[in-house]
Amino acid sequence: MEARKSTAKYWLLFFVWLVALIVLLIFWRQFFWLALPGVCLYFALAMDIM
Repeated sequence: MEARKSTAKYWLLFFVWLVALIVLLIFWRQFFWLALPGVCLYFALAMDIM
């Protein structure tokens, strides 16, 4: 069996990117897309999909 790795770091980075995404969505809508890859990437890593 594989040992499960800790995903706490990825959850923290996901929430940091999520806050950045929300701030960009509220204040600078044209830059919303810049934070979207970070949110998707760290969510996938936190859920241990990748």
